[in-house]
Amino acid sequence: MLETLMNLVRQQSGDAIINNPAIPNQQNEDAMQAVSSGILGGLQQQAQGGGLGNLLSMVMGQGGQEQQGAVTQGVQQNVQQNLMERLGISPQVAMSVASAVVPIVLNKLMNKAQDPNDNSVDANSIMGAATGQQGTDWMSMAQSAMADGRLDMSDLMRVMNGGGQQSGSGGLGGMLGGLFGGR
Repeated sequence: MLETLMNLVRQQSGDAIINNPAIPNQQNEDAMQAVSSGILGGLQQQAQGGGLGNLLSMVMGQGGQEQQGAVTQGVQQNVQQNLMERLGISPQVAMSVASAVVPIVLNKLMNKAQDPNDNSVDANSIMGAATGQQGTDWMSMAQSAMADGRLDMSDLMRVMNGGGQQSGSGGLGGMLGGLFGGR
């Protein structure tokens, strides 16, 4: 997943990074790595900071504009911070890079995850990287949790409380238990 993410960042970095006079050419690779790690860190913040449902819906291709916008905005802010810290560039330049690269990269990453003919990344690997729960079958859990065809907080709570999935220390239930003060 990390290699796919970095490749997408490289493909989308033209004007925003490579041709940007505010980023010296010798810092182009560092800037792309800062964007890539900022995207991953932003996805992790979303998963751990109350945006898990939005992220899961987005990965599944079911998120509406509002949900996708919330995830994208959070990730952009993380990328902006990462660029400022690692490269010492201004907040304005960092935000222009983040707003030019992040939405396109996230869109392409989610499309790859949903494409059955593209095995470079899948929804489970994105969720695993975002939550630290590698090897968990997120898509099966999410689909069994969705009683009404949508994934919302009541569905997540039902899974956390053991409906359709054991709520032990692993999987979605265990992680959500940590988010909501349980286990």
